[in-house]
Amino acid sequence: MVKGLEGLRAAAEYIRNRIEAEPKIALILGSGLSNALKMEDERCLPFAAIPHFPQSTVPGHAGELCIGRLESKDILAQKGRVHYYEGYAMREVAFPVRVIRLLGIKKIFITNAAGAINERFSPGDLVLIKDQINMIPDNPLRGENLEELGPRFPNMSEAYSPRLREVAVRAAINEGIELGEGVYLAVPGPMYETPAEIQAYRRLGADVVGMSTVPEVIAAAHCGLEVLGISCVTNMAAGIGHAKLTHEEVLEMTAKRGKDLIRLIRAILREL
Repeated sequence: MVKGLEGLRAAAEYIRNRIEAEPKIALILGSGLSNALKMEDERCLPFAAIPHFPQSTVPGHAGELCIGRLESKDILAQKGRVHYYEGYAMREVAFPVRVIRLLGIKKIFITNAAGAINERFSPGDLVLIKDQINMIPDNPLRGENLEELGPRFPNMSEAYSPRLREVAVRAAINEGIELGEGVYLAVPGPMYETPAEIQAYRRLGADVVGMSTVPEVIAAAHCGLEVLGISCVTNMAAGIGHAKLTHEEVLEMTAKRGKDLIRLIRAILREL
């Protein structure tokens, strides 16, 4: 992958030349959620066609960047993502977010599938992310800082926008959708966590756990994007209940709750 701004600009220019709209909001759809979103006038570009764009290798991740309209707004939707466990460096995982910023987008909604550590959550619940813990042994900001995108030492105290969280809560109430709130912890994967690790993460203050999102949110905060994060709980974490902890289970649950998550996203868009 081409390093620095050269590769990012090439990817952004390729996308810009193939879309007529100028979206200001982007969506990143996690495991199994790509099929739930259908936009008006949707046009998709495969990741493989975009210069320097990392390629998803995981089932349940479509690997497309789609432009369309949702609730009368132009939207850029990233259907699928790449992960640290696929062999990518954190900078590569964060590459799409930085391209999104170069396209002039201001807000990003990031979704994921997660396991519940906090027992007040159950499979199928939607959880609004209020903060995060990074247990992945890398950082997308490590190395040379891209000054054109953001500062060397970005503030992460409000990485998840309080304003967008308030909008999401209001939208959920209006739609009659139950929406919890919690702290998301990211692990490197690809193995699921051990019961002892889950107990440790509980003591650290984590409510849900997954293998994504945190790299993208770090990059988004660095380049000034306003972030909203929502987890779809697909299972109880290891050692809590009788979780099977399989990827098939994850995809099955996101297929069940994907429509509700998209309904919530639509409601949020109407509030903006």
